[in-house]
Amino acid sequence: MLRIFHNTTYDFIKWWRVAIIATAAFIVLGFGSMLVTGGVRYSIDFTGGTLMQLQFHRAVDAGQIRSAVDGVTREAEIAQFGSDREFTIRAQKDAGEIAGREGAETVARRIQTALTQRFGANTFTVVRTEAVGAKVGDELQRGAIFAILISFLLTLVYLAIRFEWRFGLAAVIATAHDIFTTLAFIKLLNIEISLTVIAAILTVIGYSLNDTIVIFDRVREHLKRRRRGETLYDTVNQSVNETLPRSVLTHATVSAATLSLLLFAGEVIRPFAWVMLFGVVTGTFSSIYVASAILIWIDKKYPRANTATAPSSARPPRPESRPNPAARVG
Repeated sequence: MLRIFHNTTYDFIKWWRVAIIATAAFIVLGFGSMLVTGGVRYSIDFTGGTLMQLQFHRAVDAGQIRSAVDGVTREAEIAQFGSDREFTIRAQKDAGEIAGREGAETVARRIQTALTQRFGANTFTVVRTEAVGAKVGDELQRGAIFAILISFLLTLVYLAIRFEWRFGLAAVIATAHDIFTTLAFIKLLNIEISLTVIAAILTVIGYSLNDTIVIFDRVREHLKRRRRGETLYDTVNQSVNETLPRSVLTHATVSAATLSLLLFAGEVIRPFAWVMLFGVVTGTFSSIYVASAILIWIDKKYPRANTATAPSSARPPRPESRPNPAARVG
């Protein structure tokens, strides 16, 4: 069996202040960019627009289609669908564009004209044209927010049953940190938020929580048999070191799979891969430097009653020796 990073004694928690400053600066940079240049970009799923499915009579390159479509509508999303001759075009609704089915048909006709000029007549067939309304986009936004809030609620319930409120609060704050850093990352890389990206964010939340719970579970085990004089700082450091082999193997495996998606899966899945790859980093970071550090701070602020210094495995005190009455005789 592969054994790496066994019996390590790294002082991870020592760098928590530097880590907190670094992640706070990253979040401020991302959200500051939102204030200066506007919020994040939303896909057609949220903004509404036109969806076209095309089938070419010969193999074509997606870049050639993009060069033709860019002259018609802004930020069109072009994806290969099925074979190398089938593509989907998602065109966001421009300001002042006619809403509904009539607007979708107008944009579709413009795109079809541009493609005809680029590839020639009778070189492709429009399989279908659909309109995605703004109302659908609003419903999807609300659904995405509800999904994230429900994940928070279920996390609180699970941690309250399995652990205690200190662990639950630290884990939820770490999860909120992951969401903020992921949004900052999305903004800085100008990634378009789609349903696929929302799925990646929810996956990152679950991944990070799993990593945090593994460490907290080991902390809880050590707290039951903590020796006299051992602080929670030492206990958390020991727990992180003991889970380090599992963390390294898990993160390396997930990163390798995600990197392969990023390099070879194409444009459609690439935003998901970017968010997942960053989620591995921020999830590991928050489990050690956010959740663990906050747990130590909470325990210092609200110490456990009668458990701070009482060891569970200490020897019982020896009974006091009583004077022997026979020794005073004579």
